[in-house]
Amino acid sequence: MPAPSPSKHPIFSVLLTLAISAFGGGVAHALGLPAGWLMGGALAVTIAAMLGLPVGMPDRLRDVAFVLIGLSMGASVAPDSLALLASWPISIAALALELVIIVATTGWMLTRLFRLDPGTAYLSSFPGHLSFVLGIAATGVGNARQIVIIQVIRILMLTIAVPIGAVFLPIDHFPPVAAKAFLSPLQLALLALACVATGLVFIRLRVPAGMVLGAMAAATAAKLGGLYTEAMPPPLVVMTFILTGALIGSRFVGITRAEFAAAAKGGLIATGMTLAIVTIMALGVAQLVDMPFGQIWLGLSPGALEGMGALGIALGYDTAFIAAHHVIRLLMLSVAIPAVVVLVRWQEKKAQESRI
Repeated sequence: MPAPSPSKHPIFSVLLTLAISAFGGGVAHALGLPAGWLMGGALAVTIAAMLGLPVGMPDRLRDVAFVLIGLSMGASVAPDSLALLASWPISIAALALELVIIVATTGWMLTRLFRLDPGTAYLSSFPGHLSFVLGIAATGVGNARQIVIIQVIRILMLTIAVPIGAVFLPIDHFPPVAAKAFLSPLQLALLALACVATGLVFIRLRVPAGMVLGAMAAATAAKLGGLYTEAMPPPLVVMTFILTGALIGSRFVGITRAEFAAAAKGGLIATGMTLAIVTIMALGVAQLVDMPFGQIWLGLSPGALEGMGALGIALGYDTAFIAAHHVIRLLMLSVAIPAVVVLVRWQEKKAQESRI
């Protein structure tokens, strides 16, 4: 039996994906774009996937990326972040209102303008909890592939739009404080073990984004508990961004150009509407609380926790604020998604009965 060609070997696919992400990230970083390693890597891998190159991220490497993201977020938590809790209820209330507006308006647009069935339209409109959304779609609610395209376009656009906006818009962003000491290999190994163990517990407890949140919880607890004060080594931070960019871009694998074109227009418009709603809500909150607009925007953004968390690190924001709001968003969606699906099913049944 002939051996598989090198280009078809799984290891080649992984190495190619990481190389493309590193190249794209390096170019974006050289151009001086904020979060360039992350944004450039995600865009480069997305283009490669759409061109049919054999890119991919195995589950084990994906979990490594999740642990590194959580660890990085925990290590960069601002020491005084707990003092800001008193002002968070305002942004949390804005988050709840924002979710209602986003789902209602984008779902209505996709049904009326693009003639998508209600199941596909409203599952595509939910800003996050992709695995939950696709799990429900797999039961026969909506078109799963169209939902994937629209949802991944949302994640990719957010990953690209935030750093570009930081350049051209009056958004405050602060370079991370220059660290004077970095975690040693032994400290990193022990911290990583704690992050993995906590992540597995969170997954067992069915916590949304369990590995990322578990890793962050362990790293944050250790830092606030005084077990370490050192920062993540810069090469490891860059590696984290490269892996995250590869992870985001590789989600386009298996989607044909025809499928992409059919759903992309609706996805772009829905994402544009979502960005406008988030921006308006963030501007309103920024008038009431003393926080950078960019930090509020990332907290209210409908992007993936790992992507927005990585951007928060790159832009020098308080990752505790960002992570807390994304956790709350996921919990809200955990209740809202089944409720909307039940409502859609009820409307479909009612429509069928009226035609009889």
